[in-house]
Amino acid sequence: MPGVRNLTQVEATERARLLEVTGYDISLDLSTAVLAADNRTFRSTTEVRFRCGEPGASTFIELAAEAVRSATLNGAPVDLSDWSAEKGLTLSGLDSENTLVVDADFAYSNSGQGLHRTVDPVDGETYLYSQFETADAQRVFACFDQPDLKSVYTWHATVPGHWRVVSNMPVQREDPAGEGLKTLHFTESPRMSTYITALCAGPYHEVRDSHDGIDLGVFCRASMSQYLDSDNLFLITKQGFDFFHEKFGVRYPLPKYDQLWVPDFNAGAMENFGCVTHAESHYLFRSQVTDFEYEQRANTILHELAHMWFGDLVTMRWWNDLWLNESFAEWASHWCNTNATRFTEAWTTFLSIRKNWGYRQDQLSSTHPVYTEMPDMEAVEVNFDGITYAKGASVLKQLVAYVGEEPFVAGLRAYFGKHAWGNATFDDLLTELEAASGRELRKFAAQWLETAQVNTLRPEVTIGADGTYEQVVVRQEAPTAYPTLRTHRIGVGLYDLTDGRLVRRERYEVDVAGERTDLADLRGVRAADVLLLNDDDLSYTKLRLDDRSMATVVQHIGGFDSSLARALCWTAAWDMTRDAELATRDYVALVLAGLSAETDINLVTATLRQATTALTLYADPAWAPTGWAGLARTAKDALAAAEPGSGFQLAWARAYTSAARSEEDLATLRGWLDGTGAPAGLTVDTELRWTVLGALVANGAAGAAEIEAELAGDRTASGEREAAYAHALVPTAENKAAVWALLTGPDALPNWRHRALLQGLAHPAQVELVAPYREKYFAAIGQVWATRDSEPAQEFAQLAYPTYLVDDDTVAATDAWLAGDGNPGPLRRLVAEGRDGVARALKARAKDAAQS
Repeated sequence: MPGVRNLTQVEATERARLLEVTGYDISLDLSTAVLAADNRTFRSTTEVRFRCGEPGASTFIELAAEAVRSATLNGAPVDLSDWSAEKGLTLSGLDSENTLVVDADFAYSNSGQGLHRTVDPVDGETYLYSQFETADAQRVFACFDQPDLKSVYTWHATVPGHWRVVSNMPVQREDPAGEGLKTLHFTESPRMSTYITALCAGPYHEVRDSHDGIDLGVFCRASMSQYLDSDNLFLITKQGFDFFHEKFGVRYPLPKYDQLWVPDFNAGAMENFGCVTHAESHYLFRSQVTDFEYEQRANTILHELAHMWFGDLVTMRWWNDLWLNESFAEWASHWCNTNATRFTEAWTTFLSIRKNWGYRQDQLSSTHPVYTEMPDMEAVEVNFDGITYAKGASVLKQLVAYVGEEPFVAGLRAYFGKHAWGNATFDDLLTELEAASGRELRKFAAQWLETAQVNTLRPEVTIGADGTYEQVVVRQEAPTAYPTLRTHRIGVGLYDLTDGRLVRRERYEVDVAGERTDLADLRGVRAADVLLLNDDDLSYTKLRLDDRSMATVVQHIGGFDSSLARALCWTAAWDMTRDAELATRDYVALVLAGLSAETDINLVTATLRQATTALTLYADPAWAPTGWAGLARTAKDALAAAEPGSGFQLAWARAYTSAARSEEDLATLRGWLDGTGAPAGLTVDTELRWTVLGALVANGAAGAAEIEAELAGDRTASGEREAAYAHALVPTAENKAAVWALLTGPDALPNWRHRALLQGLAHPAQVELVAPYREKYFAAIGQVWATRDSEPAQEFAQLAYPTYLVDDDTVAATDAWLAGDGNPGPLRRLVAEGRDGVARALKARAKDAAQS
């Protein structure tokens, strides 16, 4: 990627052996942020104090600046002739104690990396926020940008007088700094890694509270202040603090905890120590949302809060253990949500949303062990994936079940106590867990963390004439290329159908190992209507149902009292569809027959998304219009039957909007925009209006004039983003060519616009229209990758890939590109993942066509 040093693990290991960084003092002049638009840079002066274990040695410091004004090491000028943003600055002839002062100009960012600058279209105000993970602190100050060179930080920022500035620590004092300006000086921080330091500045709206001696703050842009539901945000945060304090036995160590909801953010959130940033577009709700969105937001708040201990207080030594940071926060957030908030069914959501992400990622050609070596930073950039987060969290969940929650928590407490303010590895954690539980865990860890791909558990059931089980065998399968058969601790649930309800009569807990496990305890037991493997979702595995159980589930999936049991069955059906074992039309029939009775909003949301994906990618194109019509009809009926004003009504309204293809359905949607025909209780508010308009535009039932009229009533950052997306959807060859020219042109687009255009470029209803962009993609991707920052480059690689062109030509074009030389490994990985999706879709379509 351009603009930063691609640090290798070998370099980082050697530098950590050589150096101890004792302090940073960083002064930023951000007064240029609100002046003329061509002010691209800000001035940053950094004093770095560090020790060297081998006086006379040389090293380097990352310095991804636009220009360096001066640099001195121990009072002597540093030779700048060899400096570049990609290489950093060489430091020679080190003393045992060193002071480096670097005065440089750095660029404001519009990619969400480094110091991101946004101008609010509502009031013209400018907002800044930093984003440094994985290695973008070097875009703001000179630093040794690796996680195990922790240090203390003192920030100073000169800003317009009406701005607020937020960093990891509180403001110590404020001084005037000339006409209309002020300089804020922050308290020195405790030791932390460069990537979790932070500074955010602008006229942010602020609400403050306190809890258990911790000063709490929430922030957003002034124009979004009416949507900052601070009471709810503080409630979840306080519940999280109480839960984690009790469980971890170590108090949150900073005096304050601020959270900012910021625009144009690339991820969901970032765990900057005491200064967490969240994606405004995801988690500030301008319109009605369902409990699905509220639970997702709570989970993200708790995920970042868990990082204050796991990641910030104790940090990985190198990015090999990135999985542990993210997996732990992922597991802990669902654990806390289940036990400390109103979202008591969070483990169902974990299965239906997050774990499914892990299963999908683990079956790509790019699959890797949860623990994997990271040779350099470019490899790390593409590894924030479903394995690192969801599979890793699933393995931790199994580990908790394996050792018991109390010993697990005791091990965590010892780990935090021993490694606070330092760096550690997974082996360090295992050592404490073994000591607390008395169990040997290295074999477990090797089996689950050092091997790739996912097993499938398939029941083979024989029922005798007397209605009892003669034999139940669990067959474990593994892909040929990844033949590991693991040991699974699973529940086996026996469910009887009684008055339409599926009641669990018995639950067995067994170990499944090897290719074949005979469940001898079931021999002679009365056969159940549903035999459910992995009941309670203890293990990370795909599962199948026997014929008798599948027949019952198809008719009575809503009969399970447990949302987790229903989720396991929905997930099994989805896996079977993706694996071309179940025809897409049969999966869609199950959704249409059973989902309207589903009472868990997360399952409704997840399954509707999967049904849409199935119709887009996995259905025989000759049958797909029938499926879309069926989904639209079912969604419309469920919408009419839903409680007025409920989240279920909104979820089905969204589904109806995405499925609408016929003139009649599109006319209904147009009526909603005009204020007619909406079901009682359905508020067609700002966000739903944009969703409906996008569907109309994609299907040729609305155009640029309607988009501009809608934007005139929503002249906000969100409105501009929605309008850009809708304009990209306009189904003409000329429009698609214009969108493509912007995406691949010489000028980098602002984050929000780049993403909106990519999302609108292709649509399931526009497959033929985007066919020319298959060839154009492979011609352009190398140049885009080489000239864009890492986040937009990755987005282009994934979202511009010809996913909807499900045919052999796409596979052949991808293979030809992959056979070429010179393409970076991370880019090859993302392109190959696109190929995987098309190859899977071809198999599923063949299965579906065979059912016709």
